[in-house]
Amino acid sequence: MISLLMNILWVVLFGFTGALAWFMAAILMVVSIIGIPWARAAFNMGLFVLWPFGQMAVDRRVLTGREDLGTSPLGFLGNVVWFLFAGWWLALYHVFAGVFWFVTIIGIPFGIQHFKFAVLALAPIGKAIVPVETMGMPRY
Repeated sequence: MISLLMNILWVVLFGFTGALAWFMAAILMVVSIIGIPWARAAFNMGLFVLWPFGQMAVDRRVLTGREDLGTSPLGFLGNVVWFLFAGWWLALYHVFAGVFWFVTIIGIPFGIQHFKFAVLALAPIGKAIVPVETMGMPRY
């Protein structure tokens, strides 16, 4: 129940605009044609930014127990390209938003989410978004 309440507050206060930034990155990647492989990751992260509470990003290697294209050396190279073209400005965006939310006591949970997104924005390739229960963690 708390997760649902936090997600509703998140969408109303910031989630929609934050997700738009990720969706914009996905659209720019698709338009470039070359960036299509990165567009899927950006779109998935945009959905995560839209509704983050009760979910978490995990490395697919940890989740599945095996390596795939996104967790291989090619995935690392993909993350380097992502960082150069989109990751740094999305991360900067989330850092500034996180600092803004930390100014108020009530906004601290939202600031924490932004800092998580800032780290995720640096290297989203090879990550999967799963409910926290999947990883054996309690849902808040």
